[in-house]
Amino acid sequence: MMLLRGLCSAAWGGRTIFRRILKRYKWVHLLALGVLIGVVVLRVADPAALQVFRFKIFDLYQRAEPREITKQPVVIIDIDEESLAEIGQWPWPRTVIAQLITKLIIDYKVPAAALDIVFAEPDRTSPNLIAANVSGLDESLTSALSSLPSNDDVFAHAIKAAGRVVLGQSTTSREVAGEDDRKSVKASIGVRAAKGVDPKNFVFSFSGLVRNLEVLEKAAAGIGVFTFKPSHDGIVRQVPLVMRVGDQFYPALSLELLRVATGQKTIMIKADVAGISSVVMKGFEVPTTRNGEFFLRFAPHTRDRYVSARDVLNGTLPPERLAGHMALIGTSAVGLLDIKATPVDDAMPGVELHAQLLENVLTKSFLTMPNWALGAELIALVIVGLLMIALVPFLGSLYTLLLGMILIFGLLGLSWYMFSSLGLLLDMVYVALVASLIYGVMTYLNYMREERERRQVRGAFSRYMSPALVEQLAQDPTRLKLGGEMRDMTLLFCDIRGFTTISEQFDAAGLTRFINRFLTPMTELILARRGTIDKYMGDCIMAFWNAPLDDPDHAKNGVRSALAMVDGVKALNAQLKSEAETEQRKFVPINIGIGLNSGMVCVGNMGSDMRFDYSVLGDDVNLASRLEGQSKTYGTDNVIGENTRTKIEGFACLQLDRIQVKGKTVPVDIYTCLGDEALAATPEFKSLQERHKEMFTTYRMRDWAAMRRKLAECRALAKDQRLTTLYDLYEERLGSYEAAPPGESWDGVYVAKSK
Repeated sequence: MMLLRGLCSAAWGGRTIFRRILKRYKWVHLLALGVLIGVVVLRVADPAALQVFRFKIFDLYQRAEPREITKQPVVIIDIDEESLAEIGQWPWPRTVIAQLITKLIIDYKVPAAALDIVFAEPDRTSPNLIAANVSGLDESLTSALSSLPSNDDVFAHAIKAAGRVVLGQSTTSREVAGEDDRKSVKASIGVRAAKGVDPKNFVFSFSGLVRNLEVLEKAAAGIGVFTFKPSHDGIVRQVPLVMRVGDQFYPALSLELLRVATGQKTIMIKADVAGISSVVMKGFEVPTTRNGEFFLRFAPHTRDRYVSARDVLNGTLPPERLAGHMALIGTSAVGLLDIKATPVDDAMPGVELHAQLLENVLTKSFLTMPNWALGAELIALVIVGLLMIALVPFLGSLYTLLLGMILIFGLLGLSWYMFSSLGLLLDMVYVALVASLIYGVMTYLNYMREERERRQVRGAFSRYMSPALVEQLAQDPTRLKLGGEMRDMTLLFCDIRGFTTISEQFDAAGLTRFINRFLTPMTELILARRGTIDKYMGDCIMAFWNAPLDDPDHAKNGVRSALAMVDGVKALNAQLKSEAETEQRKFVPINIGIGLNSGMVCVGNMGSDMRFDYSVLGDDVNLASRLEGQSKTYGTDNVIGENTRTKIEGFACLQLDRIQVKGKTVPVDIYTCLGDEALAATPEFKSLQERHKEMFTTYRMRDWAAMRRKLAECRALAKDQRLTTLYDLYEERLGSYEAAPPGESWDGVYVAKSK
């Protein structure tokens, strides 16, 4: 017994809970890890759709907390609809633009002005071009017109005279004919790479420039690029501060305007092995992405930034409206198609983006996606993912959901804090979504695994347990320890007495039907009382209680099942008798013998690697089988062991004997149960029980005469309790002992000669 218990304990107790759970969830973990690896690879690859998603999150942040306008260092000179209506359609003569420049710099004292316009072709309204292109003019008029300066010369002179004018130019993805023949001028002189890593490989590169006329470029104090690079969804969120054409760097229009306005000569590009980190001028260091882009932190669109070009030309603006403000000349007119979509406005004039950039720089309202952002996001991704994968099996779906909500809201809160307080763009939303995805995947996979286990449990136990118990077990398969465990259980063996005689009446098919008719109701009675069918062995049923589900009343349920089976056989016999009479054949009634015993046994999957059954093993199992065989000897419907009898106090039990069953050396007290608590409470049974105990007392005291009297009293009280065979046995045994008294070593133990 000790050896068996040790072997069973080794089979299941040696494994830790962690190892069992890990093994049980292994494939779930592997699939979840596969998902985690997939989302990490996706983040590293960063496809366009993912970039747009990330930027949409940052757009929400910008709309939720737009930059506060504390001051407006930049004013937009707007070529608006009113200006076009008064002065004429676009393009205006360059002489008008020259007047506008002169008004701004000379009259209104703006520190610098930039044009968000490119003048790539000569003005068609220049006098010399009119003289050349209009036919029918007399020679004197043609000569006079040809002698006048061109509008472009007038414009260049105004730019030169103003001294602080920045022209704009645009990049193009194709080479521009004749561009290589023109020397780069002021536009690129001020841009330099700082000492260290060459930023050339990080800066956005273009094939060519759409440039201004050379005469204008030479007159300008600086030339900047007004190229925007919208995201894949067409929204402008970033502006390249520096760009490259060939080996030459070019600054953004706003940056060049700031350089000219502050009187600086150089714009420095700082870079390291990770890429560009910032663009620097004296007094300003502007953080950028690794490609030199600047994330705009938008303030709401407001017309307070704008003044009409018409009012500037007419001189109707008060001087203080423009004094001290850098000026950006552009247009908000819809017909001129310089309208951009931004995170805070679907239709913002392009010139305002330059103004917003300058406001960002001058107020140091920076948004930065640092070079380490990807690494931080990946680390958070892996940690949160592994945490979810590791904890779901231990905490379960509900607690993991709570943990997941804490993590998700914590990550979202961290992302918002980084944006609102530190100006850092860190995409924790993706991490939060991945945490949700992994939670969903693991929850789904666990559900599928649990459903599979439930189906396996239902399939394995539906024929051996009641549907209610099967469903309880299916809802919590962890209660089923298939590896083997020691449990205090009640075992039942039931056999048909005289089965050979009965079987002679049937052919093979008829015998099968007969057995099924017997086993079916017996099985139903066992299952209805929380029993588990172990196996069928011909006409024999083996069942047990208290496994795989706990049953604290296993002994009572086992005995109640035995009593119900006896009544069930009576009902079945009545049916069989009626059928035999109808068919005019001999009726042989079914009589059953039941053995019941309780004790510590090993229960679990027993068998080979190829085939096994959920079964029991142990000395108390063997004893239950032996007791079933003794039911014929004592003529009772059931024989129960001492361990079972002690667990069913209040039932109508009588001792049968102290017996040493075959194959055992230790004697055991055996009993029969005549009924449940109702029978035990009757006066008739109480009287029988008292006389029965007295009979056994005199038996062990070898008082044969007294025993004979008690035996007669028991017979009189037993009536229909089916104890005739038992009392006949003791009558016979009494006669033997009277004739030949046992020796002094006799201890009242009967040694069974058969199983």
